Amino acid sequence: MAHNGLGIIILIIILLIDQSQPAKLKARKHSKRRVKEKDGDLKTQVEKLWREVNALKEMQALQTVCLRGMKVHKKCYLASDVSKHFHEANEDCISKGGTLVIPRNSDETNALRDYGKKSLPGINDFWLGINDMVNEGKFVDVNGIAITFFNWDRAQPNGGKRENCALFSQAAQGKWSDESCRSSKRYICEFVIP
Repeated sequence: MAHNGLGIIILIIILLIDQSQPAKLKARKHSKRRVKEKDGDLKTQVEKLWREVNALKEMQALQTVCLRGMKVHKKCYLASDVSKHFHEANEDCISKGGTLVIPRNSDETNALRDYGKKSLPGINDFWLGINDMVNEGKFVDVNGIAITFFNWDRAQPNGGKRENCALFSQAAQGKWSDESCRSSKRYICEFVIP
């Protein structure tokens, strides 16, 4: 009788195992789908986190620039302590995440004049991110967008095709003049704060 009881228990275990097999397979199919869904969600979340990390890095870099330079409205200015040709100066600003400075109104011009005096003492002129290289007399910023605010000094621009890049003049109280782009000048980079 003990033998029969053991046989019945073994038979019940075998039946239970057989009945649970399809359920386990179904569970595995569902769990694989859940894993794929979770993997997709995880991938999306990781990508989102990387974007956020990169945005934070950009903000930190901008804050560093602002601490070393000057914050004005939604821009930060950072002066260079070396002189370069217009194109080299612009490339340097781009490599730092900005562009050559482009004053868009009289408030920015005044702030730029004050910052220039403080950070470039004794320097009369520095590059602006403005030129008419493509079409003579049609001044655009370094992104190719037409300039709508002008602050030219008297009788400027006057260089014709020889002088296609704009300078900010401290001696002329922030007025602009045109100059040969190959001239070596100091410069100020601007960084837009989001």
